[in-house]
Amino acid sequence: MTEQSSLLLRKQLAELNKNPVEGFSAGLVDDDDIYQWEVVVIGPQDTLFEGGFFKATLTFPRDYPLRPPKMKFVTEIWHPNVAKNGDVCISILHEPGEDKYGYEKPEERWLPIHTVETIMISVISMLADPNGDSPANVDAAVSAYSSCVYFICTYLFRLRLF
Repeated sequence: MTEQSSLLLRKQLAELNKNPVEGFSAGLVDDDDIYQWEVVVIGPQDTLFEGGFFKATLTFPRDYPLRPPKMKFVTEIWHPNVAKNGDVCISILHEPGEDKYGYEKPEERWLPIHTVETIMISVISMLADPNGDSPANVDAAVSAYSSCVYFICTYLFRLRLF
């Protein structure tokens, strides 16, 4: 599977370089390792993240696309679905199959048809519309939903813009 996953990732990278997708850019951390990607997400318009550039990594397993990559923001980001250590928590990055907690449907979780593009579009959507029902950062979720003003101030403070 390693050779197939490597070829698939190279194809996806070439396609993104040939036809960039609005909202993010992607490349390799090291040209010799197709399994370690660096992405930069551009904060979506009309959100608290607008105008920001958020660096993250995508780490692909050797059996990709059967299993999902892990995504971690390197740039500090205050968001209900991003853990304090930067790990991104969205359904399509969860292992395929049944959710042992019964929260997600199997079709909401990882499927081998997903690509870097579909992952990044989902992450951009997550930034614009957090899922407060399943937060990875409870503090961010509480502040986002208990007081929008508090959430904005906390976010700006964390970016050192305030």
